[in-house]
Amino acid sequence: MKNILVPIDFSKDSMNAFENAIAFANNLGSSLRIVHIRKTKDYDQPFILKKPDTKYGKTVEDFCKGIVEKNRSKYTGGGKFDYIIASGKIYKGIINQAKKDKTDLIIMGTHGVSGFEEFWLGSNSYRVVSKAPCPVLTIRTGFRKKSIKRIILPIDAYRETRKKVPFTTKIALSLGAEVHIVEVLSTKRKDIQKRLTKYAEQVFQYIDKYNIKVIRASRYGSDIVDLTISYAVHTKADLISIVSNQRGTPVKIGVSSTAQQLVNHSPIPILSMQPNF
Repeated sequence: MKNILVPIDFSKDSMNAFENAIAFANNLGSSLRIVHIRKTKDYDQPFILKKPDTKYGKTVEDFCKGIVEKNRSKYTGGGKFDYIIASGKIYKGIINQAKKDKTDLIIMGTHGVSGFEEFWLGSNSYRVVSKAPCPVLTIRTGFRKKSIKRIILPIDAYRETRKKVPFTTKIALSLGAEVHIVEVLSTKRKDIQKRLTKYAEQVFQYIDKYNIKVIRASRYGSDIVDLTISYAVHTKADLISIVSNQRGTPVKIGVSSTAQQLVNHSPIPILSMQPNF
């Protein structure tokens, strides 16, 4: 994995994602680029970071430059560690930069939502997840771990569910992480159960040939999201890997409701990828 892109807006969410991105880049031997998107080329809002030991400056340029300089000693990925400032709509700027850089992974922060906001896809996180040219790792502010040792790979009855396996396997192999293949089922129909077991076995055989530690499990219930999150929390997982857009998802939305709710509610980072990656 050559290039990691991390969008920052200087919020707590994005700065936490940035700290985790450094750890990812170090472990994967990747270049790391910060991208900040401002409204227009001439827009330069002053920022104040409320930490007594931190002085980055008052402009966007000063702030970005200061972040790189302050954290350069922490970066050991072996590639480039820099920043770029662009202008325009935030999600479009992130996506365009990812395409330009041939980014392999976007890591970004998200605060999650609840209540009536549950099915609103207007946020930049969801737009990036649904339209990015590469996998996207979303991290909630509360997640502070800097290493990934246990990855949850939920398998459902959709054919697209297996599309996430090759990239997830690369991550697991690079980080020395174990993978939990979890069959999640919300129906007792025998034909679907049979298909799910078949998919899970195919995934197991694919990952096992790389000598990665693989654990299989199954969960049945009415809520796939709750099943996945509860299993991940119970096993103290560090990452959940999903396909963001599956059969039956309206094209206008671009992200399945299951993927959306996982990004919203999971306290554990979500690695989202589209079926065509």
